[in-house]
Amino acid sequence: MKSFKFQLCAIVGLITLSASAKEGMWIPSMLNAVYNDMHDAGLQLTKEQLYDVNNSSLKDAIVIFGGGCTGEVVSNEGLMLTNHHCGFDYIQFHSSLKNDYLKDGFWAMNRNQELICEGLSVVFIVRMDDVTEKMRAGIKSGMTMNEIDMLIAKNKKEVDAEIKKGNPGLGVQIRAFNYGNQYFAIVTKSYNDVRLVGAPPSAIGKFGGDTDNWVWPRHTGDFSMFRIYADKNNEPASYSKDNVPYKAAHFLPVNIGGTKAGEFSMVYGFPGRTEHLLTSYAVDFIVNQSNPMRINFRDQTIAVLEERMRSSDEIRIKYAAKQSDVANAWKKWKGQQIGLTNFRVLEQKKKFEEEFTAKTKQQEFTKYADILPKLKENYIMLNPYMMQAQKFSEYVNFGPEIFNFAYKFNSLLSEYDSIVAAGNLQKTIDDLKKDARLFYKDFDLETEKQVYSKLEPLFNQKLASMIYADAVYNVSAFRDSTVLFKLLDKMGKKSLKKMRGDYFYISAVQMYDHYNNNIKPKLAEYQKQLDYYMQQYTEAMMLMFPGNYWSDANSTLRISYGKVEGSEPRDGEIYKYFTTADGILEKYYTQNPDFDINPRMKSLFEKKEYGKYGENGELHVCYTGSNHTTGGNSGSPALNGKGELTGINFDRSWESTMSDITYNPDICRNIMVDIRYVLWVVDVYAGAGYLLEEMKVVR
Repeated sequence: MKSFKFQLCAIVGLITLSASAKEGMWIPSMLNAVYNDMHDAGLQLTKEQLYDVNNSSLKDAIVIFGGGCTGEVVSNEGLMLTNHHCGFDYIQFHSSLKNDYLKDGFWAMNRNQELICEGLSVVFIVRMDDVTEKMRAGIKSGMTMNEIDMLIAKNKKEVDAEIKKGNPGLGVQIRAFNYGNQYFAIVTKSYNDVRLVGAPPSAIGKFGGDTDNWVWPRHTGDFSMFRIYADKNNEPASYSKDNVPYKAAHFLPVNIGGTKAGEFSMVYGFPGRTEHLLTSYAVDFIVNQSNPMRINFRDQTIAVLEERMRSSDEIRIKYAAKQSDVANAWKKWKGQQIGLTNFRVLEQKKKFEEEFTAKTKQQEFTKYADILPKLKENYIMLNPYMMQAQKFSEYVNFGPEIFNFAYKFNSLLSEYDSIVAAGNLQKTIDDLKKDARLFYKDFDLETEKQVYSKLEPLFNQKLASMIYADAVYNVSAFRDSTVLFKLLDKMGKKSLKKMRGDYFYISAVQMYDHYNNNIKPKLAEYQKQLDYYMQQYTEAMMLMFPGNYWSDANSTLRISYGKVEGSEPRDGEIYKYFTTADGILEKYYTQNPDFDINPRMKSLFEKKEYGKYGENGELHVCYTGSNHTTGGNSGSPALNGKGELTGINFDRSWESTMSDITYNPDICRNIMVDIRYVLWVVDVYAGAGYLLEEMKVVR
């Protein structure tokens, strides 16, 4: 049995700085609690080299990529690396039957060939300032939840205005940490001209597909390359042919000397969300209600998409991005279920809460005695609405696509007279046509019908055979662009009647009205109460069990650290920390389509043409470390003790998916593509070695 000391560490994130893996995602401007330990573990940089607001530092090479991933600048000409799956939507957007970049890859052999990525931006962090005192100023004991909320909203408005005044032209975000026990003002700078430079074929960038997703051993070359452009003054600018490559304040040296077991490892990026302070009530909901429901929905969708994508290249290209989005969380939830169950996390949470309750009997902690009962009551009220909201999302956002598309026409159809009176009819129609062209580009009617027939029984508890699906889809105004555009071109009473009476439009309005009027308000009400109680619960834990706490990930800049190491996740299983190209061939010979490779790759691997990127006759492909990561860390740089790029983070092992809630240092491992494999693909496989000339490559 694990000691209570370990249970507490695993449950509430109370960090005991031992010599092994390190739990936590640390704010780079607040490293005092762990810096000495990082240095002892092998870090050779000063705190100022990691994060500095007055001089260039590592933070100036790290960006938020596209709103949900991380990227890193690797040259003084704006060249940037991230994951293949982070750039996937843009690779897919530029792909067609003629230029199948998903299948064949894409490489710009000069800057004129780089592809414009409309809507893609990257965000640099200028500074992160602790504004807790200003944000919580005036809060007194005995204040109600609403009084505190009103005061914080007032303070936030004042702090926001003050910071914007001193930082004209920059973005400002004020974010709560630890459920409002701490606040940071984050000043940002966004660049909106970002172009695709290179992407390997999916046989490299997605090698292993769903079979290997969230799994170790791994052999995925999960990377893509983009370039940031700026105006002549190096300032942000919308796309223009006159823009020039961005001059980086700092870019990462690329180390091809390789990694060794036990070496210091660090991941610097924007982890999305962790919930390591959750109560047993929340874990119970996740394990026994939420995850099983969401997995069931996606089981059905994935089965349809995979079968349809195998039927033609056209459908494969259309649905590649959606299938990837749907499958990623689906497999993560499956792994999370296994981890949370096998490690009896619910039981451990309950044991900790017993200890917490016992502590509240001490005189100095009695004011926290009612926190857990209030949290329990809150979850009883919240959970039914959370289930309805998640079902709505699974059906509308990840199931049949026609509902969301039809709902885009709600303004036109419900406010038609006022739009005409304002003289905005043609503009409204033109905007809707623009959206429609993007929608139909990746829409297949037969695939849509099959997804609908599978998910409709799960959402509305009524059977929907393919005969019924044919009947409702074949008369819909939204079934294809030809029908829809004819109606829009002759917009009037007949078109309005046809579109307003459309089954999918009516259903979409009913679903959104129900969600917006009956679910969303209650969800917001109970979530507000939950955050209020969790702020007190977290405050109490910090007082009762003093230690070096880390704040849950919230898509803000963080550093996690550990070492390069393998794992022993189950009895009798011992994993090395790295994989090689030999493993790609071994998987290829199983004839699983997820392990297909093209003849050029096969030939290069069989001949072992690894060039300067090989090590002892092998080409290292991926490696693992004990860095605590989560979604949003995709694309994050994996760095050695000198701050040199040794890999790109892209995944966790299946056993590690529970680390968003509970971190186990014995088995939780992040997975990184070795930078030597990345450069081998660029240089040897793709023949785009000119890109390495602008990097600082070291050993």
